[in-house]
Amino acid sequence: MEFKDLHKQDKPLLIGNVWDVPSTKTAEKLNFQALGTSSSAIATLLGYQDGEEMTFSELEYFVKRIAANTDLPLSVDLESGYSRNPRDIANHIKRLADLGVVGINIEDSIVQNHRLLLNKNEFSKTLTEVNEILLKENSSIFLNVRTDTFLVGHSNVIEETKKRIRLYENAGANGIFTPCIENISDIKEIVNCTSLPINVMCMPNLPDFNTLTKLGVKRISMGNFLFDNMYTQFEDITKKVISQESFKSIF
Repeated sequence: MEFKDLHKQDKPLLIGNVWDVPSTKTAEKLNFQALGTSSSAIATLLGYQDGEEMTFSELEYFVKRIAANTDLPLSVDLESGYSRNPRDIANHIKRLADLGVVGINIEDSIVQNHRLLLNKNEFSKTLTEVNEILLKENSSIFLNVRTDTFLVGHSNVIEETKKRIRLYENAGANGIFTPCIENISDIKEIVNCTSLPINVMCMPNLPDFNTLTKLGVKRISMGNFLFDNMYTQFEDITKKVISQESFKSIF
């Protein structure tokens, strides 16, 4: 099944978020339909904060190794494109496509001490130009556009999200990602405001998958939360090794 068609199923596409080859092989073993990289997890592995602190070439290296070790459709978290220039962003996308990547996430915020939303009209114009470049070169990569209105806690979050979705839909987005949305009524309103598939992300109060299916959500991401949880367990087990002066807690 084509990657875009995985967003048209009765049940939402559950993305297996990965950050290296072992996590990729685990996701394959668990029969995920598709994988997505977590930029935050990869940045953490390299000692960076999330928000384009690592270079595109560093991300590209990780993607190359992951793509070489899976046959599953792979989407890559491209943050806000690792450039504000449409031609550069399009070139980054093409380099990922050359590695076998079938989709990307691109977000409408950047980190400058703290996360800031980009001007929606300027970002939409950038998306339009990126999409035009890709279409001219026959690229069919899935553009999942992430709007960070809920993530940054915008004061008029529903209306602002709707405005951004309309702009991004007109700019050629194939899907919309709204991380940090949790409330059922909010999810319902956002799903109903567009014909594009809506992607939500793991959150403490996110409804269960059955409820999300009924609400019309088409894609669910895990973000960096499994990665963070894994290292919490690593710390807890290591503490036991130290306190018990034994390795029995590992086994």
